[in-house]
Amino acid sequence: MRIWDLHCHLSGVAGLTPEDRLSELLRYADRVGIERLCIYMGMKWAQDPTPDDLVKQNDEVLRALDKHSDRAFGFVYLSAKHIERSLSELERCVANGPMLGVKLWVAQHCNVPEIDPIIARAAELKAVIFQHTWFKTNGNYVGESTPDDLVALAKRFPKVPIICGHTGGTWELGLRAIRDQKNLFADLAGSDPTWGITEMAVRELGADRIIYGSDSGGRSFASQLAKVHGAQISEADKQKIFCDNLRGLMLPILEAKGIKA
Repeated sequence: MRIWDLHCHLSGVAGLTPEDRLSELLRYADRVGIERLCIYMGMKWAQDPTPDDLVKQNDEVLRALDKHSDRAFGFVYLSAKHIERSLSELERCVANGPMLGVKLWVAQHCNVPEIDPIIARAAELKAVIFQHTWFKTNGNYVGESTPDDLVALAKRFPKVPIICGHTGGTWELGLRAIRDQKNLFADLAGSDPTWGITEMAVRELGADRIIYGSDSGGRSFASQLAKVHGAQISEADKQKIFCDNLRGLMLPILEAKGIKA
C-alpha cells in the first residue's frame, strides 16, 4: 500500500540540525514502507509562540524540506494570537514557498473569529488545514482547542476541508463530536494504539474522512501504523486511510504548484 504520514515533527528525533532530524525520520519511515511525511514545527517549540518564534520554527522546517523535498511536505506553523505575522508567514511559506499546508496548535482556541483570515487565505491557496484538538480528562491547556471548538470554526467555513488533529485524543468523544460536520476529517495520530479506534472511525465517519498519521517523533511509526494495519476493515478502506484521503486533499495545491505525487 501507499502510505503518506500526515503528522510528523522534528522534535523528539535524534540530530543536531533540522536536516539531520528529517533524515533520521526517513530512515525509520523506510523500514515500515512510508512514502511521504508531512512535517511541521521546528526542533523545539513553546505552547504560546511569539511571532519571531513562529518564523524560527518555519525556517527550520524549510531547511529540512530543502534537503528532502522528494519525500516530505511542509505545513506552515501559525497562531491566531498573531494574525499579521501568521498571514505574512502563510504568504512566505505557502504562496511563495514550498509548503502545502497550515498547522495550528494550542496558543489560541480555534473557534475565535480572529482565526478567520487565516482560514480564508489558506483556502484561497488550496492549502491543507490541520488543527490540533484534544479532550483532556484533567483539563486542556489554556488555549487548547477541543473538537467542539473546531466544529464551531468548520460551520463558518462549510466548504473548506479541515483536519481534526488527534481526533480529540479521547477519540470516542472526538469522533462523535465531528461526525455531523462533513468538512472535518479525523487524524488518527498520537493516541495509544488501542484496538477499535479505526473501526469506530469508519463506522462513525466513513472511511473517506479518516487519515493516518503517527505524531512521530512523539510516537513510533509502528504503533500508529498498527491502528490501521490491524483494523478489521477492508483493504480498500485501509488504502484510503493510509494515503488516498490525504492525497485527495493535497492534490489541488500539488497541481497548483506543479508537484507530481
